Amino acid sequence: MEIVNRAKHVELISAELNISSRGVANTIKLLDEGATIPFISRYRKEMTGNLDETQITSIRDLSIKYVELDKRKETILSTIEEQGKLTDELRTRIVSCYNPTELEDIYLPYKPKRRTKATIAKEKGLEPLAELIFKQQERKIYSRAESFVNDQVNDAEEALAGARDIIAEWVSEDERARNTARRHFRKSAIIRSKVVKGKETEGIKYSDYFSWEEEIRRCASHRFLAMRRGQEEGFLRVSITPPSEPVIEELERIFIRSKGEAAEQLQLAIADSYKRLIEPSIENEFTAELKEKADDEAIRVFAENLRQLLLSPPLGQKSVLAIDPGYRTGCKVVCLDPQGNLLHNETIFPHPPQSEHGKAMSKISALVDTYKIDAIAIGNGTASRETEALIKRIRFNRDVRVFVVSEDGASVYSASTVAREEFPEYDVTVRGAVSIGRRLMDPLAELVKIDPKSIGVGQYQHDVDQTKLKKGLDQVVESCVNHVGVHLNTASKHLLTYVSGLGPQLAKNIVEYRAKNGAFKSRNELKKVPRLGEKAFEQCAGFLRIAGAENPLDNTAVHPESYHIVQKMAADLGCLVSDLIKSEELRSKVVLERYVTDTVGLPTLTDIMQELAKPGRDPREGIKVFEFAEGIYSMDDLKPGMVLPGIVTNITNFGVFVDIGVKQDGLVHISQLANRYVSNPLDVVKLHQHVKVKVLEVDTARKRIQLSMKEVEQ
Repeated sequence: MEIVNRAKHVELISAELNISSRGVANTIKLLDEGATIPFISRYRKEMTGNLDETQITSIRDLSIKYVELDKRKETILSTIEEQGKLTDELRTRIVSCYNPTELEDIYLPYKPKRRTKATIAKEKGLEPLAELIFKQQERKIYSRAESFVNDQVNDAEEALAGARDIIAEWVSEDERARNTARRHFRKSAIIRSKVVKGKETEGIKYSDYFSWEEEIRRCASHRFLAMRRGQEEGFLRVSITPPSEPVIEELERIFIRSKGEAAEQLQLAIADSYKRLIEPSIENEFTAELKEKADDEAIRVFAENLRQLLLSPPLGQKSVLAIDPGYRTGCKVVCLDPQGNLLHNETIFPHPPQSEHGKAMSKISALVDTYKIDAIAIGNGTASRETEALIKRIRFNRDVRVFVVSEDGASVYSASTVAREEFPEYDVTVRGAVSIGRRLMDPLAELVKIDPKSIGVGQYQHDVDQTKLKKGLDQVVESCVNHVGVHLNTASKHLLTYVSGLGPQLAKNIVEYRAKNGAFKSRNELKKVPRLGEKAFEQCAGFLRIAGAENPLDNTAVHPESYHIVQKMAADLGCLVSDLIKSEELRSKVVLERYVTDTVGLPTLTDIMQELAKPGRDPREGIKVFEFAEGIYSMDDLKPGMVLPGIVTNITNFGVFVDIGVKQDGLVHISQLANRYVSNPLDVVKLHQHVKVKVLEVDTARKRIQLSMKEVEQ
């Protein structure tokens, strides 16, 4: 029974997203044909109506949702048909329903159940009595109940109790009743959190929620997830319910149409139905809905942080000396060439207990000279500030910039299979130092090797739907990699994996082909890579760059399918393609309207011209050196009122964490971000942004630092 209705999906998605039905239909068609979101966004603007990645993602997600809903309908229809209860009217209603909650309400009376109090009562022959009560046409219900006494029913009271169980189930399966309860939940539900008795000391980190209640519509996602975590760890009890009396009163108005014995029985059944069946069911429904919204919000924040981190300014291809600092075990030092290859590694011991300051400074100075080092990267973990201070005391013979680099995830990388493949003969300390150096040179190329959850920019990332989180973060990585573009002859297998249309196997095949045949001389040569067919070539080619290729367009974001357009432009001007790229004067003579066809419009032609103006240019910003305040090394050095430089390390819905160089990040609460109301911290700051903050409060015992950006000149 196949009922997937693509035309209806297009209509619904178009209305929901306010996007033309043509754009939606073409986007779904492209996705079904295997096109990736970056490819569609960049190279199929005429087909989609110039939709961006966010809009295309929304179309994809809604399309998947509606296909799954149609498949759910098939299951429901076949189940009801097997029961012999599928009428034409019911079939029509199910097929035309595109609200998942409504669909499940329609199905509920037919849904196979485990043995309930109602089914037991039916087995005792009490359904006719329940019908008599429910119809409210019989006056003498108690006397009629006597006639239902049998070997399974001891007396009239037991018969009435069984009948009420049946009615309670009927009421709980009634769409009007469920929608009434939902309306009250939505309007007036309260989330309550209480500490589990005897867990006060053990669960102290959840003390804010030991006796907490607020309207559910005002509950922020991070608070909801915090309470959920406290509940799952056994420290809190959490409930979500509206006041029950108004709901029961409204349910009575729906079902009770008389007075007397039947009405009394109905009243009891309705109250039981709500407390025992409807309220727990709708509470579960609302909890799941709130969890989904909180997950989506947490993943959105995480994804935006990850995007900013991956698009952090790169140093570029420079010779780098990287240091993974430490005290007792020393500082691991590595020297890398401009391509990130490891040239040298050793350990120095400038800090206690060895305190070999002079020896360490001499060694660093010699390495800088020997390997012609352009920049020094220092990990921001243990002994980072002390190492930075030591390096700044050295007088180098060349211009050397010093950077402090986030170590988040470096230890995860150094122990990973990826790191073992790259450096099988070196231990985790060397690999960690290499990762620190490489992420200064190109954060994106290095961070793609690490599980995004380990990079340290999330909020409750272990509490959210892990499948959805992975999908969301992988998409961010893919988006960033394709936005920047990848140099085909130097990219690692891990970076190539995220290029549109490739994936792990084709990335591996490209690297193996490159190792065997030498550097790629043209994009067209990609077609010689095993298993890389026409579709994969179409999807990946525009995002891969070849510096120094014979065809200069191979080092641009111009897709090979559009090379003929650029060649025609050059021919019309009587020049070479390379001349067109070099000369702004020549490009200014191109009249784009002359090159519009049925399939190529002004959006694509405009993109081509922009790319010719900056072929192969990295879209990321340039890197800046940052310095912490002198003399501030620990929380003990902090005093309220101090204004200090800092780096934004994490952004959440409730505020921003800032590293001020004391081994403990401080929090700028959302209310302290600006001299105006701020609803979203991302409107004010970016990850790794250099900011100035004022110290408000220092709580050494709880390791908490309260900061402010109000009244502080940035």
